[in-house]
Amino acid sequence: MSKPLLDIHEKPSGIQLVTLSFQHMFAMFGSTILVPKLVGLSPAIALLTSGIATIVFLLITQFKVPAYLGSSFAFIAPILIAAGGLKNGESVSPGNAMIGAMLVGITYGIVSLVIWKTGYKWLMNILPPIVVAPVIMVIGLGLAATAVDMAMNITVETLDTATGEMVKETVYSFKHFTVALVTLFSAIIFTVYFKNILSAMPVLLGIIIGYLYAVILGLVDFTAVGEAKWFTLPDFLIPGVHYEFTITSTIFWAMVPIVIVTLSEHIGHQLVLGKVVNRNYVKDPGLHRSILGDGIGTFLSALIGGPPKTTYGENIGVLAITRVYSVYVILGAAIIAIVFSFVGKAMALIETIPTAVLGGISILLFGIIASSGLRMLVENNIDFGNNRNLVISSVILVIGIGGAAFHFTDAFKVEGMALAAIVGVLLNLLLPEREKEVANLDEE
Repeated sequence: MSKPLLDIHEKPSGIQLVTLSFQHMFAMFGSTILVPKLVGLSPAIALLTSGIATIVFLLITQFKVPAYLGSSFAFIAPILIAAGGLKNGESVSPGNAMIGAMLVGITYGIVSLVIWKTGYKWLMNILPPIVVAPVIMVIGLGLAATAVDMAMNITVETLDTATGEMVKETVYSFKHFTVALVTLFSAIIFTVYFKNILSAMPVLLGIIIGYLYAVILGLVDFTAVGEAKWFTLPDFLIPGVHYEFTITSTIFWAMVPIVIVTLSEHIGHQLVLGKVVNRNYVKDPGLHRSILGDGIGTFLSALIGGPPKTTYGENIGVLAITRVYSVYVILGAAIIAIVFSFVGKAMALIETIPTAVLGGISILLFGIIASSGLRMLVENNIDFGNNRNLVISSVILVIGIGGAAFHFTDAFKVEGMALAAIVGVLLNLLLPEREKEVANLDEE
């Protein structure tokens, strides 16, 4: 293992700290602002809460884990379900999504408490790869149609000759589709052909190149940027002020079951990060602390209007490439993100990003999410000659992608990804001839 240039608690010099922190901020920037753009939330709040959540995570993990927390892609579809969808690019009921995210944070807290008292083996028993991997595939494939629609279709207003009214319709746009393709292939090139720090931020670089191409085509209107102030407060969403805090079964079942997947993602990130920095984070500071940090970060994020949080693989990649593991650099990136969220002109510029750019980058991101599920199956040597494994994965995929739903009452329903995750856990626990798939987290 290569010797670190700066280890966990080593402090870089002033200039080093700023440049290295900006590097981490840019690595997470594209993905962190993409999630709120896709679900109709505020990118400024997403940036602000990513910084706050990261600082909270560092405090709870006793400044031992150099991880950055950004917006979680696993909650894109659940947020849209909880919020009642989008209208004119904004969430219909964003407060409902925030309530659901708070419940997710509380669930993390409960799980961390149980792990603290009983250990982690029970969690790995109910979340083996044969359950988690297909659900991860559902997350990516379930959003595929959304990505393609954003990439090639636009909404235009036309005159209805029968009524004399203007009506909106979705039409194919070759020009916008070329923007999506330029964005997509730019991100692919940075992912595949670059091996330095640029390969750790393909999302941001793909968005920048796609955006510049859209500017050349005349698809970007800078009027709002010119009118924006340099200092602007983010669009906060406070319970009791901007929305009524009411927990419903729809909110609960849309959001909380996804914890089945995100907990597994969290554990995977801690294992990978531990190997990168030569630490055993399962033992010290312990999974209970890192999961609690993730949970409190998500809860505080939702409390002011931000999406759920997760540790970011992009920033783990930066750590591996640079061999700079200092938690002070991660702290610096969090502070920069917080400051950046109050720069009005920067946030206005983000709002001018064409939908086609976001669609192009989403094709790659959602595909990578689905493919990471496949990779999990391969890496864990899941035998599909075993009918038990075949049944579990098949049912999860069809229920999740097909959008199956349990409607117990008009106000109580479980659907799509959440239902697929629950059914997968139940099948794994109930079907006979269960294989031992519990990972040995005590290694390393």
